[in-house]
Amino acid sequence: MNTLTAEVPLAVPAADTPVIPEALFVDGYTGQASRYGENAWSMDPINANPSTERARVLWKPFPASMREEFRYLAWLMINTALPDIFLEGRPPSMRTRQSAATIYRTVLQWRRFAIWLHKSGVTSMMACTDEHFRDYALLLNRRQKISRNTVSAELVGLTRLWMFDRTSPFPLNIPEPPWEREGIDDFLPSASAGGENLTEAISPQTMGPLLIWALRMVDDFAEDILAAWSESRELTAAAKTARRTKEGLARLNTYFAEMAEQGRPMPTVNVNGRRLAASLYIAGITGSALEQVTTATSKRQRWKDYLAAHPGGCPLRSPVRGTVSETRWTKGIDFDEAPLLMRHLGTACFIVLTYLTGMRPGEVLGLRSGCCPDPDGPGQRHVIHGYVYKTAVDEDGNHLSTGELRDVPWVAIAPVVSAIRVLEQIVPAGELLFGSQFHQFGFFSHPTKVALRAETLRERVENFVEWASQLALRLDRPHEVIPPDPHGAIGTGRFRRTLAWHIARRPGGLIALAIQYGHMRTAVSAGYASRSRDGIHDLLDIETARATADTLATLAADRAAGGGISGPAARRAVLAAGQAPAFEGVIFTARQARKLLTNPALAVHDNSNAFLTCVYNPDKALCRLRASQSTPSLDRCVSTCANIARTDRHAAQLALKADEFDKQAVGELVPQPLAERLRSHATRLRDLAAKHFRERNTISEAST
Repeated sequence: MNTLTAEVPLAVPAADTPVIPEALFVDGYTGQASRYGENAWSMDPINANPSTERARVLWKPFPASMREEFRYLAWLMINTALPDIFLEGRPPSMRTRQSAATIYRTVLQWRRFAIWLHKSGVTSMMACTDEHFRDYALLLNRRQKISRNTVSAELVGLTRLWMFDRTSPFPLNIPEPPWEREGIDDFLPSASAGGENLTEAISPQTMGPLLIWALRMVDDFAEDILAAWSESRELTAAAKTARRTKEGLARLNTYFAEMAEQGRPMPTVNVNGRRLAASLYIAGITGSALEQVTTATSKRQRWKDYLAAHPGGCPLRSPVRGTVSETRWTKGIDFDEAPLLMRHLGTACFIVLTYLTGMRPGEVLGLRSGCCPDPDGPGQRHVIHGYVYKTAVDEDGNHLSTGELRDVPWVAIAPVVSAIRVLEQIVPAGELLFGSQFHQFGFFSHPTKVALRAETLRERVENFVEWASQLALRLDRPHEVIPPDPHGAIGTGRFRRTLAWHIARRPGGLIALAIQYGHMRTAVSAGYASRSRDGIHDLLDIETARATADTLATLAADRAAGGGISGPAARRAVLAAGQAPAFEGVIFTARQARKLLTNPALAVHDNSNAFLTCVYNPDKALCRLRASQSTPSLDRCVSTCANIARTDRHAAQLALKADEFDKQAVGELVPQPLAERLRSHATRLRDLAAKHFRERNTISEAST
């Protein structure tokens, strides 16, 4: 056999041949394999990644004249490995065997190409030419809003098409794509930012209250919700297992009679806008059979009329202990409310985990109960152990669908640990923390052991925002309503970018409930210690560089408009601002970011909390705690530091803050010692502002 030909059967599979033989099934898969002639092929038998979608290859959308050609090549891709010769000089992503997700995406790429060929008059891949490949690449480049990486992935998918045709015992003689001979760069759009580097951070106005409510759910409301859910499940189980007996009917009649005598409302649930009797709830609390309750409430006119005149809720007995500023967050939890609250609780845990660890959504969805054990001794940090799937390979370099344990665990701060502990009360030991079968809460349950889909979580995040905003209004906290984000839906993939933005932009500030971003940078970076290329280090560098570039641009604009600058580091700040145009709007890649960050003359950091700019020189820094510290500790600014510079904008902010202190000092309930301290702070801030205007230097003054 030719060295380029894979070891495959020499006959096309029969229509009833399994697409995936049992020998390739991942451990634990017990389902059936799709048949070769079926219109849909499931990739589940070779997919052990819990966070990826359950993919099915559909054949009807392929042009009929080419469908069988592509079907056979796809079968080869699933069942055979490419010869090693094809992988020489290629990136690691081009493996001899691909993952289920990559196979699915590749077939989709083939389908788009096949449809385009058919529209161009090509009815068989045997008629495909070099020019067809060139024209299709040109078409991809002309499309708007398509990134360089996306075009590259499409072309690599077509390279696989050629490769598997070369290994086929019945080759169609598909020509080698021209980018294989000439290099792929000439067939791609111009290099620009893309992917995660251009993802917009969630605005602080949205992220702040969103995190507040997510943390409240985890820390303050979780106990109440879990207890209510447990009670509702007990009532449901009791209702579904109760047998029809005379004693049960007697208890039901007594319950209804006492309800009518006391004028209590009948427990109801909302079903598509209609109030119906809460049969499960009533059966559960009375110990009656479900059929007996249904008969009484739907066929006995007395109780039908009573329900119409006295509809009510179905309160659970579980007490509510959680508070918001000493006010109970809810008066009680209803039977039909418990499942929805459980969904919101799971969503809150996802938000906390994704945002406060810097993990990608898929990494969070792959976590299992027990992934964050308690430390062995005092003073040690909690760490999170997880699996990697995208880069997991076996000893032969082929994709390993079952994944492999991550070399370095993530570091977990206290709120993250709390969220994991809540999730571990929802799912059994060893199961996925976001296992779909455990997060439906009485609604449709997914039969297989997979994680919730990203699409599902995107919808749940938006639902959580709406629910939390309504709760904020109900508790008379309008300032904690979650406003819409200017860039659209929050989704699931923007939290990681937002964390990097906040760490870089507000290192001295506090996020909701006093989680310091300075500490977060250390914790998150430690979690990616050995995977800087795939981790969050690059995002942090990019956001830090962008913040620096913005500070330089603001300084330059203020100077050009006649603004002044003062302080011991004023001259260094002016020199740095002069280089602002070279970096404005160009910090898209980690390489560009490092170019700026490693230039000591451009180490300019705005500190809005201290109303100053730090022109960082480590030899003069009073905030420096260790010799290796390459960036300032903006939460430890010292007023006598030689690295300080102030602008007119900072002076104006000092005056506004002084006015704010004065207003606080005149309140009727403010103790006299506190009032004096507030007025003293105001005086000190005004003195700093006045000093700035006495000593400020402007462009016109510098030129005289």
